[in-house]
Amino acid sequence: MSTLGQRFLDSLQDGRTVWLDGEKVENVSTHPAFQGTLHTLTSLFQTLEDDGTREQVGFRSPRTGEYVHAAFLVPHTLADLQKRTAAFARWDRQTHGVMSRLSEYARSLVTGWYAARDTYQKFDAHFSEKITRYYEQARDHHRFVTTALLDPQIDRSKEPSEQSDPDAVLRIVKKTEDGVFLRGAKMIATAAPYTHDFLVYPFHRLHDGDLAHAHMMIVPANTPGLHIVCRESFASGQRDAQPLSARYDEMDAVLLFDDAFVPWERVFLHDNPQAVWELRLDETANGLAYHSTVVRLLVKLEFVAGVAFAIAEAIGANHHLHVQEKLGELTIQLETVKALLAASETRGKADRYGTFVPDLTPIETARNLGPRYYPRAIEILQQIGAGGFMQVPSQAERLAGELGGLIQKYYRGANVDAQDRIRLFRLAWDLIGSPLGSRHELYERFYLGDPVRTYAAQYLRYDKERFQSRLRDFWNLIAAEEGKQDGSASTVSV
Repeated sequence: MSTLGQRFLDSLQDGRTVWLDGEKVENVSTHPAFQGTLHTLTSLFQTLEDDGTREQVGFRSPRTGEYVHAAFLVPHTLADLQKRTAAFARWDRQTHGVMSRLSEYARSLVTGWYAARDTYQKFDAHFSEKITRYYEQARDHHRFVTTALLDPQIDRSKEPSEQSDPDAVLRIVKKTEDGVFLRGAKMIATAAPYTHDFLVYPFHRLHDGDLAHAHMMIVPANTPGLHIVCRESFASGQRDAQPLSARYDEMDAVLLFDDAFVPWERVFLHDNPQAVWELRLDETANGLAYHSTVVRLLVKLEFVAGVAFAIAEAIGANHHLHVQEKLGELTIQLETVKALLAASETRGKADRYGTFVPDLTPIETARNLGPRYYPRAIEILQQIGAGGFMQVPSQAERLAGELGGLIQKYYRGANVDAQDRIRLFRLAWDLIGSPLGSRHELYERFYLGDPVRTYAAQYLRYDKERFQSRLRDFWNLIAAEEGKQDGSASTVSV
């Protein structure tokens, strides 16, 4: 195991409180439910140490000289931004896009806030100092970071301050000279059991009546009073039968804060809905973070498409026109997202602080397509494999002795033997039929938030004036033509 990988595992033995299956997990690094995922993560950390990959995945820290992940790279040029892309793609391809929270998203938020830190000095004179200190610590110590932004689904018809239970939504209940005490809950914290820090702030806009809930802080996972409550594990010990579930189960959790103490150095904004909302919408941070999600989406769609192509060819279905149409739809998905990613980078610009930020319009377009593209890709995979998914025998390896000849005869494909066909269909089933596969479809549908709101938000932010001006020009042209005919002239406003 690499040095960084071992350091990562050792760092998880820090007194954090993790609950799974009704029991407290004594040691996250050795618990069976996390073994496959942690093995994957340690292999990713190794890429920062290997001579052949570290230049692609990272850059040298200006403080330590060690290679750190490129998610912490503040881009000043297009080349810098593309270096970030290459790093994201390297880790995403190593996990086939199936691990959606490899920390690049949250790390990129931190990097963006650090790059735009002077913006928030007007809200807190210590913001710049605190975010700089945390950014350098997270970068140089390879901190694994994730987000916990949503409120628990207790009564979604009410604002935080209107809830019947004042502790339903995470709030500051006490302030001291040293820090604040928190009470309430946040969801969904993907990768929570093995993260180091949680970015905690409201996802939706708050109003002046919600001051106690209007905060942004970075909470250590081993904070006293913080309980990490995991969902059911989808991990599998069958590495051959369930290759994805055995390696890539990103655990999701709810964070319960029971008078959890957070020191002031980790409280970046508080009691200020406007400040928190501006930080939530920060274009530098969001541009860098959203950019990473589009890279992952592309890699994940490439993986699903690759499985679909292989299954169609294995059973000879790729000769049928209606199957070719569906496979063509998958290629259109890939090329659309790829083009949007490229457009976001080449149309990027330096912001007022000199940070080269990708263009948000193609990024938002790609992200809005994802919740529709991925479920459709899974549906196409289901349609192509069809009843073949029900044909795969359990424990096929044990049948090889007595029924070996029959297995080879009836389970083979058009151009593959029985063993390869069974392996391929098992992989596809892990994508479409396993608990992990179902979790991923749900995740891709909703991880951005309500799809209706995200589409509406893109319309509201879009530059509509240029199209409306063309319409005005058209009406004015007609008015001018009519004016020439009757000797008068007029203009039309729209």
